[in-house]
Amino acid sequence: MAGTVTAALLPAAINLATAGKALAQSTMSPDQALQELVDGNKRYVEGRMTAFEQDLAILKQKNAEKQEPFAAVLSCADSRVPVELVFDQSIGHLFVTRVAGNIASSEIIASLEYGAAVLGTKAILVLGHSSCGAVKAAIAAQAVPGQISTLYRYIRPAVDQAGTDYNAVGRANAKIQAAILSEASPVLAERIKQHNLKIVAGFYDLKTGKVEMLG
Repeated sequence: MAGTVTAALLPAAINLATAGKALAQSTMSPDQALQELVDGNKRYVEGRMTAFEQDLAILKQKNAEKQEPFAAVLSCADSRVPVELVFDQSIGHLFVTRVAGNIASSEIIASLEYGAAVLGTKAILVLGHSSCGAVKAAIAAQAVPGQISTLYRYIRPAVDQAGTDYNAVGRANAKIQAAILSEASPVLAERIKQHNLKIVAGFYDLKTGKVEMLG
């Protein structure tokens, strides 16, 4: 289903990308973008963050008319995962999409396509985390109110792969969702082929603050 939707969006995405060429974009390579995330997380863990040293008034003025994020992050909606803080990045540096379970739904894929094709993000990190409530719910697979259970179908492949250890499932889920992004979107797949984009998975430890890059 996701592949069908993104394929249908391809002409529009190309038009948006063409229109966006007039905008400045990050000059980083995909490897440099990923390294900046790793370095920023190291500063965060060590308590020597630098993002707050930048003048917020100047940042807001600079980013009011345009944005030039060097990377995108697909994160869980969990309030304990403050993405910009985790990577020590300030306004306009990261293009962040958030949804419970950090799943690659059609809407999320469309957003990340925009980030890559129009804004020029060089890397996409799918960020799972420890003690994820959506993962725990998918493992239990019990009746829940409202539409919460719609998340289960995205996460069940990771449950089937990793069993009932919710952190193991969280890691597996991040890797599976990263693979979906790479394979289900012609827009992203083409940028990967041209070496203009890398998509990777990571896992955030709530206790230590460290992000583990998953192979």
